Amino acid sequence: MAAGIRPGTRRPTGPETTGTSRPPLVRELLLVTALFVVYKFGRQLANGHETRAFHNADRVWDWERALRLPGEGAVQRLLLHNETLIQVANTFYAAVHFPATIAFLVWLYVRRPAHYLWSRRVLALVTTAALALHILLPLAPPRMLASAGLVDTAQVYGPSVYSAKPDTDTMANQFAAMPSLHFGWALMVAIGLIAATRGRWRWLWLLHPALTLLVIVGTANHYWLDALVAAALLGAALCFVPRPKPVRGGRTVAVHMRRTPAPRPAVAPEPARAPESALTSGRTGVPEAADAPELAEALR
Repeated sequence: MAAGIRPGTRRPTGPETTGTSRPPLVRELLLVTALFVVYKFGRQLANGHETRAFHNADRVWDWERALRLPGEGAVQRLLLHNETLIQVANTFYAAVHFPATIAFLVWLYVRRPAHYLWSRRVLALVTTAALALHILLPLAPPRMLASAGLVDTAQVYGPSVYSAKPDTDTMANQFAAMPSLHFGWALMVAIGLIAATRGRWRWLWLLHPALTLLVIVGTANHYWLDALVAAALLGAALCFVPRPKPVRGGRTVAVHMRRTPAPRPAVAPEPARAPESALTSGRTGVPEAADAPELAEALR
């Protein structure tokens, strides 16, 4: 049985869901909230190690110079040319990180349940690994490193999410620079949206982690190596967590199908036969001389 598409009918041109059932909303809210609380309180465990944090900062700075990575100051000087630009960068650092990630997860939960579960598991693994590194490797950001010669743009130009005195900051651990979850989460948002959507423009989502990288380095909140370590952790998590089936491209539009009946097998025609009364007479079946005209007429 063959199937055909009527002329003029649009083909599917939009992403489709994968059929995975959406997880219970209350359970997901509790899981995400618990992960956030554990992360916030876990980061506080790295407080009180300022000496180690500054010692590690000196080592990271020397490693970057040995690797010939570009100096963080080159990016900061571009931002410092305009006070409005540096304030926009500070605002981006303070206000985009969490809302963008939450919006990403909410959209996936509503539209792509399978990709939501995949992204949530990857983010959980990356965050857990980052928390372990924050505890094991306290690191002062480059804005605190005197030898770097960088400006603490948030304190000078605002807005700032950190206290002016890191050792008394009860809202955040300022000695947890490596890895940069700002960059790690932003990169996962881009990868998740590229995987969950279709279209030539979806690759523009990579501008989000690229802009985040420029902001975290230009504001002197992170080293280049902080972003590289975050990318490495994300790559490991992506290898560990199975990716859902890809969605079909384009917007889903109904396609009308019609059935085409299968052709019947050809049957060979039977050869024409002369009437029995014209060919034979009597019970012998042998033509007689008297029947010759009728036979000739029948065979004509």
